[in-house]
Amino acid sequence: MTSSLNKTAWITVGLLCSFIGSQTARADDWPQWLGPQRDGIWRETGLVEKFPDGKLPVRWRTPIAAGYSGPAVAGGRVYVTDRVLAKGVQKPKNDFDRSKRAGLERVLCLNEADGKILWKFEYDCPYTISYSLGPRTTPVVHDGKVYTLGAQGNLYCLDAESGKPVWSHDLEKEYNTKAPIWGFSAHPLLDGKKLICMVGGKESTTVAFDKDTGKEIWRALTARETGYCPPMIYEAGGKRQLIIWHAQAINGLDPETGKVYWSEPVNAYSGMSIPTPRKLGDSLFITAAMTTAIMFHLDADKPSAQVVWRGDKTKGMYSVFSTPFFENGYIYGCTNDGELVCVKADTGERLWNTMAPNNNKKARSGDTFLIKNGDRFFLVTEKGNLIIAKLTPKAYEEISRTHIIEPTTVAWGRDIVWSHPAFANRCIYARNDKEIVCLSLAAEQGGK
Repeated sequence: MTSSLNKTAWITVGLLCSFIGSQTARADDWPQWLGPQRDGIWRETGLVEKFPDGKLPVRWRTPIAAGYSGPAVAGGRVYVTDRVLAKGVQKPKNDFDRSKRAGLERVLCLNEADGKILWKFEYDCPYTISYSLGPRTTPVVHDGKVYTLGAQGNLYCLDAESGKPVWSHDLEKEYNTKAPIWGFSAHPLLDGKKLICMVGGKESTTVAFDKDTGKEIWRALTARETGYCPPMIYEAGGKRQLIIWHAQAINGLDPETGKVYWSEPVNAYSGMSIPTPRKLGDSLFITAAMTTAIMFHLDADKPSAQVVWRGDKTKGMYSVFSTPFFENGYIYGCTNDGELVCVKADTGERLWNTMAPNNNKKARSGDTFLIKNGDRFFLVTEKGNLIIAKLTPKAYEEISRTHIIEPTTVAWGRDIVWSHPAFANRCIYARNDKEIVCLSLAAEQGGK
């Protein structure tokens, strides 16, 4: 493994100062949702151009339990969460069954070099949610601490070296709220001294906690359903804006105080505000299952937003889980049935569509993760395939594909893996409900 230090400060998407006052982070780490800059871009070089003989070298495999959460990689360690059912308890046959089931949620810390488990932290956590496999959110690792949010709202700050608790909150109990039907799923956002989380409850849909003490700094918004969308910070209208998309509206807030700058109604189908909002220039795009595809214009002179277009049967795209990628005036993303599409950002016009990543088969709530690297993309499908492809306004061009992990969970009558991998140290780290695997993507291993 080769490693390099990069003294570029941590930033949220499009913002060079979102982690003001924080220490520098390694460019080859993947310490949070969508990577070090929370933008879905992998900036390492020296990677394979094509997969050698259709395969990748396996550095290690480590057995773990079930969960949808992706791993985080930082400081020579890998952090991932999972869930172990209590003795005698079985996974429900119906994924929508919300009857109470006993079990433990766990935070695991692995040695990045060999995959050995260095420590684990576990806590009692009975589930009352649908799709009750395990935790959903990617850990956040920073400055010697790891932050995790479980599916029932157990928020923990742990010492990254030892796994000992620093502080914690039981969000359901302390904020008199209930876990969303599919569990707490919005990946927490670290901004300066604040850890910003989607919580729920009266005037506490969004809460900022002191990252070192866990003390509440501010709370904001009231929503009937909190949804599942990660908080994001973007620069617009001369302000740093915290973008909060809950199930009834998208909002721009002052990240320092929680003050609401603007709010636009958006009623997500079944409360499923999930994919991360994407910004390019003065445009902000959101998408969700079935009915939501909206492009907003962000005012240059003040923090406000106006609808430019809404999707319909002929324009836009509707993604269930997958966060789209927005660049050069075009949006690439995955639709309700697993189809990959390209959309013209200023009009919503669909330029092309393909089922090729998913083996030319439509799949309800089909999912493909998109990660940009240089002039190409790494696509990860729900069947556990990794694809190198070029995505342009003209076409989808597949360069190479390989199989990296088995889909071990059944959803909608098919085998799937719905966990976003991490990309770091010229490797990919992927998990299913039985193991986490690290495979090398380094060019010097024969992949040129």
